[in-house]
Amino acid sequence: MPPLDFALNHMTAPALNLDAFFALAVSLGITKVEIRNDLDGNAILDGTTPAEVKALATRHGVTIISINALQRFNEWTPARAAEAKELIDYAAAAGARALVLVPKNDGTGQADGERQANLAEALAALKPMLTAAGIIGLVEPLGFEICSLRSKREAAEAIEAVGGEQTFRLVHDTFHHHLAGEPDLFAALTGLVHISGVEDADVTVPAMRDGHRVLVGPQDRLGNISQIKALATAGYAGPLSFEPFSPSVHDVIDPRAAVVQSVAFIRENI
Repeated sequence: MPPLDFALNHMTAPALNLDAFFALAVSLGITKVEIRNDLDGNAILDGTTPAEVKALATRHGVTIISINALQRFNEWTPARAAEAKELIDYAAAAGARALVLVPKNDGTGQADGERQANLAEALAALKPMLTAAGIIGLVEPLGFEICSLRSKREAAEAIEAVGGEQTFRLVHDTFHHHLAGEPDLFAALTGLVHISGVEDADVTVPAMRDGHRVLVGPQDRLGNISQIKALATAGYAGPLSFEPFSPSVHDVIDPRAAVVQSVAFIRENI
């Protein structure tokens, strides 16, 4: 088993400004971070320039492994193309390595044939943009039943079809992997793993939502430990990035202690 390589997504402690978030990561011995463009009052939405973000990362000694995310990426329009260019340029200027690509998740674009065509169109358009900037596109299928891209196999096939193996990687999200019920891992094509757990004993799997996602602990129903082991066995040795969305995590007084506890649990059980 290779050493575990933990990373920290800003969703772990979204109330912290970027400076404090980077400091939290370093205090945990974590040097890989994900920043987001969906946190009100925080970088990137608050107008923080990519040069400022890069300087903060350099000062703290952290690597920005991704910006999360270009939403509805597989609904390719002129507006989406402009948004993609803006985010890719921002990522490059901030020193980020990758941009997470999230599919539309509203019950549209799910028809067989339609969803594959939409995905192929978006990947083909994004490929030269990402390549020119030296940025990896991290395709993240979502397990929700209303999502237009649930299958990692479908994503992998589309990446191959556009010759995008050098440009795109998959995100394996332990929450979405469990919801999708797709057994295949695609470890060789995986560039990032998002980890979170669900402990609510009453919620059914189809009813699980982001708000249920907590740090990984002993009551986890998603099988994070078995997923991490299987990925490692299949050859994945990249980052495991904490991405809990539950207010119960965001409201803790001491986020550092909470993450330390989760790290310890994972290490003890791998």
